[in-house]
Amino acid sequence: MNKVLFIFILLFAAMPITAQESKKVFVTRDANGVLIFSDSPQPGAEELNLSTRANIMEATDPTLPARKAPAPEPFTVEIVQPEDQGTVRDNTGSVYVSGKISPMFQRGLRVRLLIDGQAKVEPQNNAVFILRDVERGEHKLQMELFDQNGKLIATSPVTTFYLHRASVISPN
Repeated sequence: MNKVLFIFILLFAAMPITAQESKKVFVTRDANGVLIFSDSPQPGAEELNLSTRANIMEATDPTLPARKAPAPEPFTVEIVQPEDQGTVRDNTGSVYVSGKISPMFQRGLRVRLLIDGQAKVEPQNNAVFILRDVERGEHKLQMELFDQNGKLIATSPVTTFYLHRASVISPN
């Protein structure tokens, strides 16, 4: 008996679905242009085709496009002190040279200072140099940046400075 009751309830529940699918919908416009929907045909009415299919979007690929790694920014070197065409006054002949490296200075990089085209100091791991006993007059400075393998990767523009010292002949 329970099986018969179950089948009867199942059939009864399915009937409204099939009845709903067989219904037709008509649309007309009144004198003001307002749409009127009806289940009975009127003169000049159009039948609407209704689908019972749910509006389901197709699946999309959730993976993000592959990103290219940004190209490494090339290193640049510049001499900050002394200024180009600047004058340094020091009777001992000491000149303090500092440079700026962009992007940030990394471990393993080495900097060499050239004075008048010649390396006076060994490459070091910072861009601050102290030159001692420099002769008076015009001098040209340039910095070179080397990577971990000793390859030259950047060179600064040439900076010209003038050193003023008291004369040995006339100290006053």
